[in-house]
Amino acid sequence: MTQPSSQPRAQVAPVAIVLAAGQGTRMKSALPKVLHPVLGRPMVTYPVQAALDAGATQVVVVLGHGREQVAPVLTERFGDRVVFAHQEKQLGTGDAARVGAAAVPDHTGTFLILYGDAAAITSECLSALSKRHEGSSALLSLLTVKSGDATGYGRIIRGSEGSPVDIREQRDCSPEEAALREWNPGVYAVNARFFREAIAQLDTKNAQGELYLTDLVALAAKKSVVADVVWPEEELHGVNDRHELAQRERVMRLRFARKLARSGVSIRDAESTFVDADCEIAPDVTLEPGVHLRGKCTIESGAYIDAGCVLRNVTVRAGAKLLPYTIATDSTIGERAQVGPFSHLRPSSELGADAHVGNFVETKKTRIGKGSKANHLAYLGDGVIGDNVNVGAGTIFCNYDGFAKHVTVLEDGAFIGSDSQIVAPVTVGKDGYVATGTTVTMDVPPGALAIGRSKQANKDGLGIRLREKLRAQAAAAKKK
Repeated sequence: MTQPSSQPRAQVAPVAIVLAAGQGTRMKSALPKVLHPVLGRPMVTYPVQAALDAGATQVVVVLGHGREQVAPVLTERFGDRVVFAHQEKQLGTGDAARVGAAAVPDHTGTFLILYGDAAAITSECLSALSKRHEGSSALLSLLTVKSGDATGYGRIIRGSEGSPVDIREQRDCSPEEAALREWNPGVYAVNARFFREAIAQLDTKNAQGELYLTDLVALAAKKSVVADVVWPEEELHGVNDRHELAQRERVMRLRFARKLARSGVSIRDAESTFVDADCEIAPDVTLEPGVHLRGKCTIESGAYIDAGCVLRNVTVRAGAKLLPYTIATDSTIGERAQVGPFSHLRPSSELGADAHVGNFVETKKTRIGKGSKANHLAYLGDGVIGDNVNVGAGTIFCNYDGFAKHVTVLEDGAFIGSDSQIVAPVTVGKDGYVATGTTVTMDVPPGALAIGRSKQANKDGLGIRLREKLRAQAAAAKKK
């Protein structure tokens, strides 16, 4: 990295320009490329967030294809810290940057320019570039990469004194230039006044017939030394197709796993654990292999998430234990509660402290009170279950009549015997007892016993005769 003369400029907070107008045809998708999710967030949110975290006072996002889809997503997340510029025609990166700068005509400081598909970029990277630029007299500073595969990227051309003097896009490279291994990831810090003057000098005399933003480097080199910062490639690759999307997501997933581990989260196998970026996980949480935490999960201290659990927008309170292959969505699991294995908590399920939901139990829009248990083979939909209730195996809340959903209420201390059907709307009162095999169709008063099954009749000797008859029928069928 060359050292331009050091004449620090007046400190004016930078404005970032994020180029996100491309169609992304190689994604082969109706969804705009920059909205494809990475760790649960739209790709474009990462460079925008990185720029803000690096000190940009405002981010201009240049949109074109799919702008009516992209703009609301960014506004919802960032509010008025993000403004939009519209590139009507795809005339190249230089034109896109020009459109972005025009959206902030009064800015006189530095423009940070980067791409909307730079999903893995960090604020540390942008801060290093800004610091380098502001501490020098350079009109333009840029990041470069000296490792990995340069295919598809412009090559850095250095002058006799070692500083960058040009960038040659791969389609325009000579064989010697194409052999260079130092490449341009497309991240710049540039003086706003110089930028506005230089952008007007760009032309389309290149293989693609477009205005290249990279041509600014040669223009800047004619007036001052161009400053550069060499940075690791894993943060700077863009996304052109779904394979590259998966590569970037893997980089970020492992990065996030490292961050969580260093904050006190035990992750047994980072390669097989998937945690979205909006999840919040406290110290002393354990995540076993194959766990997927999606959306905005909150996992409190001491919680244990066993192998194969998949949670989306779930709050897991302190000390709760999720056994293998628990599935939960838009739900809350209380302190020290135990769920699984093979449980399914559908939206709006809420488990109180010390509650148990066991194997092959499904809940939906049901609140289960403190210390209550449904340990196996039950469906509990549209229910309000009090404290210390026992729900036996095979219990079903019959909540849907074909037209509307109805609520089942089990008050504190109720006991529901195995293989019971509770036909809502119905209430089982405090300490009420429903005998095994009962179909409950009316309210059960507090402390009462509900029993509703057919009377058993035993016929002496009939079992043997019936068995012999059936055996004879089976043997005759085999001879046919």
